[in-house]
Amino acid sequence: MHDVAAHAGVSHQTVSRVVNGSASVKPATRDRIALAIGQLGYHGNLAARMLATRRSRAIGVLAPEANDFGPTSTIHALEFAARSRGYRLIVITCLDSADSVEESLSLLLQQAVEAIVVVAPSARTAAMMASFSGCPILSLQKGPERATPAVYIDQVAGVNMAIRHLAGLGHRRIQMVLGRADSVEAAQRHAAFEVATRSADLHASSAVQGDWTARSGFAAADRVDAATTAVFCANDQMALGLIAGLHSRGLRVPEDISIVGFDDVPEAAYFQPALTTVRQDFARVGELAIDQLDGLLTGRAAAARAITPELIVRGSARRL
Repeated sequence: MHDVAAHAGVSHQTVSRVVNGSASVKPATRDRIALAIGQLGYHGNLAARMLATRRSRAIGVLAPEANDFGPTSTIHALEFAARSRGYRLIVITCLDSADSVEESLSLLLQQAVEAIVVVAPSARTAAMMASFSGCPILSLQKGPERATPAVYIDQVAGVNMAIRHLAGLGHRRIQMVLGRADSVEAAQRHAAFEVATRSADLHASSAVQGDWTARSGFAAADRVDAATTAVFCANDQMALGLIAGLHSRGLRVPEDISIVGFDDVPEAAYFQPALTTVRQDFARVGELAIDQLDGLLTGRAAAARAITPELIVRGSARRL
């Protein structure tokens, strides 16, 4: 750092501020230091920084084993937001077992993480994290068992948007394809669906169990009630599979049956037909999560923050 300072003609304290992401350095000076860093091939020594500041600036992420769109997008958003705030992520995939959760937490604590973000937990993981006290915890889902801060997309609001849209199109008999049985998010969407359909005096046929995959959506086509006029799928991948499954059985979407998904995956606009769905703002989740954690770690108050999703209307649902 002293070599960089001499090369750039500044103090080593100024170099330190630039390296640590401080906004107090003039742009021209910052550019001069960045050039010197590049020319000298300087890399900060993490161990030395931890000794000097007594902070690792590392955030652990407990991620689910499934490589689904929602959790993957959330982790990418967390990574981007963390780097912009001078933090680094350590991501560990956790299986749905008590032993795996305990091992994952132990590995993260060995890496001196200052806090842990829990992404898309199963019911088992969520219950275990509720009693964890090794470091600050931030949940990316709201659950009744959690008293710690959370940043989450309002699942109830998203489901209500979907059901109101279908009801507004004249649909009175609606069925749901569920997400994974052990998923907290899937349970929240199912519960919200039941409340929304009852409140609107709609007939909800027996829900079909899925597992977030397009394959389970395809299989669900065999269990769609003959009287059902619209299906709400707990994610877009299952909606894609369901559309294909219905087509293979001679049913057209939306002429014979309407479909609404959840997530708004990048491909949703290119489904045949283009999918009406509920968009989740994963980038905003990442930004707010890192902001909340930064507040926890620097003494600011942190509380639950809800993000309202958005209904994206396309061609997969039509008026009766």
